Parts: sequence; C-alpha cells; structure tokens
Amino acid sequence: MSSPPGRGLRVVSLGGGTGMATLLSGLKRFVAPTDRRPRVIETLTAVVAVTDDGGSSGRLRDEFQILPPGDIRNCIVALSDHTALLSRLFQFRFDGNGQLGGHSLGNLLLTALASVKGDFLQAIKAASSVLAIRGTIYPATTQNVHLVADLADGTRVRGESRIARAAASISTVRLEPPDCRPLPETLTAIRAADIITLGPGSLFTSIVPNLLVPGVAHAIRSSSGVKIFICNIMTQPGETPGFTASDHLRRVMEICGPNLVDIALVNSARPSAGALRRYRQEGAAPVAVDQARFEALGVQVTTRRVMAEDSVVRHDPDKLARQILSLHRPRPRARSAARPLRAGSGRR
Repeated sequence: MSSPPGRGLRVVSLGGGTGMATLLSGLKRFVAPTDRRPRVIETLTAVVAVTDDGGSSGRLRDEFQILPPGDIRNCIVALSDHTALLSRLFQFRFDGNGQLGGHSLGNLLLTALASVKGDFLQAIKAASSVLAIRGTIYPATTQNVHLVADLADGTRVRGESRIARAAASISTVRLEPPDCRPLPETLTAIRAADIITLGPGSLFTSIVPNLLVPGVAHAIRSSSGVKIFICNIMTQPGETPGFTASDHLRRVMEICGPNLVDIALVNSARPSAGALRRYRQEGAAPVAVDQARFEALGVQVTTRRVMAEDSVVRHDPDKLARQILSLHRPRPRARSAARPLRAGSGRR
C-alpha cells in the first residue's frame, strides 16, 4: 500500500450503480491524512456511466434533457466528507404518486443546479463542493447517449432499463450515438493513474458503457498503472445468470477488446445459508471462482475475503479498498545514465 516517493497514489475508478458507490466510500478514507495514517491516495477520480433511463433519473433526463443524475448522486454521497444529515437529505426520496413521487432530493438538486449553472458538469462540481467530497466525479460523456443490446434470440433492445429486464441473454451492447466524446480530463486522469479499477457493478449496464465511449479503452491500455477488474460477488438476473468470475471479464474483453485488465480481484468468502436462499428465489447465486480459466485470458487472479452481509450481500468498502491499494506495483524508475569520468581522474 506504499505510495510513490513524494506523493500519494492516483486512483481512477470506472463504473456505476451501488457497486461504484460502495467502492468509493471505502477508497475515500485513504484520501485525506489523519492522525493515524498518512494520505495514501493523492487523487481519486470516478468516471460514471450515464446510460440510465429508468426511475427518477429517466424521468428527469426526458423532461429536462440532462444527463441521468442518479448514479452521479450516489457517487457524490459516497465521497462526501460532510455531515450525515446533509448526505441523508441528498438521498431522500419522495413518496406518493404525485409529480415528486419517486424522485430523490439529490436528483432534483442536480437538475436545478444544471439549470442555474447552464451546464451539467458545472452542476456536479457545485454539488461536490457543497458536500465537500474527497475526489472528482466525471460523467463518462456529457452527450445524451443510450445503450443498445443485441440479444441471443436475435432481438434488439434499446434502453438500459429494458436491457436489464430482457428475457434472452445479452450478446453484445453498444452506445447510440457511437461517436460520443469523453471529457479530456477523464483521459488525462486515466493515463496518469497508478491504479485503474473496473467494477463492481452491473456488467453490461454499468461497467461496459464507460469502456464504449471512444478513447476511454485506449487510454486505459496506454496507462502504465495497474488495471484491476473487481468481480461481482453474486450473479445478476437478466445480465449475468450462471456467469463464473472469468465469464464476467471474458465478456468485457469480447465487447471492448483485450489488454484492459492486469488483475482480477475475486471474493472468496461464502454468503450465509439464509442469504443464499433469498438470492436463489430471485434467480441469483454466488459467482463461482474459476481461477484456472483466467490464465487463458492472460490475467492474474487474486482471491480475497472482501464480502459484507447484512440485508444484502455486497463488498465490504474498507476491505475492498485495502485490497485494491495493496495490489499497486510502483512504476520502475528509469536508470540514470552513468556520469562519465573526467580526463585524468580515476576512482579510488
């Protein structure tokens, strides 16, 4: 977990959904120095998928022609260093069947800030400042993009929310329009990163959409930082039924190309019998660890106990962050050229 001499680590995380928020809430603890430990992370950058078209985010996106705010809101709260009350207010969701029903206050505030500032990116920066977040959040693209999936039965589905409910398995996904642009700041952060993480999160609707934005996958390949794929703990009905750990990464590589990952971090802890019964009723199961099949993908696999269990099975934020930081490999220093001896001098 050591930092390069003179500075902390530069970490970039790509994803979306609750998995991304869980990861960021663990990593943020290593950003600011405390009395007990120095600053391990110098900069923490979150790159968030913006293809959500369901729920409150979808309604606001359609009505106000803005980026879907939900995943970005979750990341802001996860990185927040402010009071618990302010974070809870940002996550507060209105009940009822009226116009406010189902909307979260944070989504509405981001929408209002986008109107006041005239730009959604500036709205993110303003909200991030209010909640004093320990990091920087960038949308994968600032353009209005939609996710499109081709299914195994030959049908085509448009829209992230519909893809997650599709009956047939997903063959491939793509963005419309395909020529959307990433933020230059995102590419700069990726190229300079010491650690790049992909996941955890919904494979086809949270992780892959970031990599489909032109330039992002190339920047990851160009970076000399260690690239870590964080595998989900449970399979996800509608997206990854029956998937093993290596199946998750193999599908990413099939859609987005090779050489995106150096290490796959896979949970080795087992959920309780009660949790397994609950998840089985929903069509989900623990992701099987098939370590040998990672070798064919040219990826090192690391298994660690990074699970937490309460009402749901998820990654433990602190354990996950510690394991990610421990996988950093310092970049090799360039050897300095030998200084030539002056004429008439000699070593003694």
